[in-house]
Amino acid sequence: MIKKLIVQVICTLICFIALLVSCKPDSPDYPLNTENPANPLTPYSIYHPARFPEMKIPDDNKPYKERIELGRMLYYDPILSNDGRACANCHLQSYGFTVPGMVNGMPVLSHVNMAWYNNFMWNGSKKGGLEDVMQFETREFFATDLNKMNNSTTYKELFKKCYNVDYITHKEIGYALAQFTRTMISDGSKYDRYIKGIEDMSYDEKKGAELFFSEKGDCFHCHVTLLTTDNSFHNNGLDSIYTSDKDKGLFMVTGDAKDLGKFRTPNLRNVALRNSYMHDGRFKTLEEVVEFYNSKVRKSATLDPVMTKPGKENGLQLNAYEQKQLIAFLKTLTDSAFITNPNFSKP
Repeated sequence: MIKKLIVQVICTLICFIALLVSCKPDSPDYPLNTENPANPLTPYSIYHPARFPEMKIPDDNKPYKERIELGRMLYYDPILSNDGRACANCHLQSYGFTVPGMVNGMPVLSHVNMAWYNNFMWNGSKKGGLEDVMQFETREFFATDLNKMNNSTTYKELFKKCYNVDYITHKEIGYALAQFTRTMISDGSKYDRYIKGIEDMSYDEKKGAELFFSEKGDCFHCHVTLLTTDNSFHNNGLDSIYTSDKDKGLFMVTGDAKDLGKFRTPNLRNVALRNSYMHDGRFKTLEEVVEFYNSKVRKSATLDPVMTKPGKENGLQLNAYEQKQLIAFLKTLTDSAFITNPNFSKP
C-alpha cells in the first residue's frame, strides 16, 4: 500500500514538472507573473481626470512605478528597432507626441490619452487595448531583436524585477510600453482650466467653443467631450472617388463597402501644434481644415450622416468671423503642461 502511494506521488510530481516545462516563456499566450515577492514593486495610482470615462487596466498589467519607468526607457531607446529608431522618433513631446510632416505618407497620430482607446491606426487595423497595440509595435513595426534585448544586462535585470521573467519576449516589452503610454494623459489645456473654473477664455474662444459643441459647428459629434475623439470611424467627405488603397480607410480592414473612406477620428488635443491634417496630410493649416468643412465636403455613398443633415448639405456655411472663432477655440486645446511634463520626457 505504501509503495503504491509512493508511486502515485512520484507520478504526480512528474506530471507537474512536465506541465511547468511546457509553459515556455517564449509563448505569446503565457500569463505574466504580475507579482514577484523577491522583488516587491511600488504600487502606482494613475491620475484620472474628472469628467473622463472610466479607465480600464488589465489585471495582468497592474501599474507600478518601476514598470512605468521601464516603459519610459524603452519608449526612448533605439534598442527596440534595427535601424536606430525609437518610439520617440515619430512621437515628439514638443509636438504633443506626434511629428511635423508625415511618416510613410501619413501624419502620425498623437500619443495622448490612449488609455481610453480601443481602436488604433488611421484605418483601424489594430484593435484592443494598449497592451495589444504595443505588442504589435515591438513584434511587427520594429521587429525588435529579442537576442539584443536579452543580451542587455540592464534590461534583463529590469524585466526580471518588473515581470519576474528570465527571458524577455515581445509580450513583456509591449506590456512595459503600455504602462508608460497609459500615463500620458492630457488635461491641462486652457480649455480644461476653463472647465475647472480656474481660468477664463476670451470672447472669441468661448464663441468658438459654442460652435464646436453645437449643431451649427457639429464638431462634437465625432470629437466628443474632453477626450476630443469618439474612438470611432467616419467618412467626413474628403473624397467621392477612391482610387488609392490609402484613401479607402476602414474598408481595407473589413472589406465592407459601407466602410469605404472611413478613418479614425483623431484626437484634437494639441491640434494647433500640427501642420498635416487628415489621414493623408492634405491640409497644412487649421484654416484649411475649417474651410474644408465649411464648403468643400464631397458627397459619396458612405458619407457620414452628420455631414448631410438638413441645412448642412453644402457644409457648415460659417462666416469668416465664425471660422476664426472656431480656430481660436481649437488653439485652447494646446496643453503646455503635457508637452513639457518631465515625467514623459527622455529619462
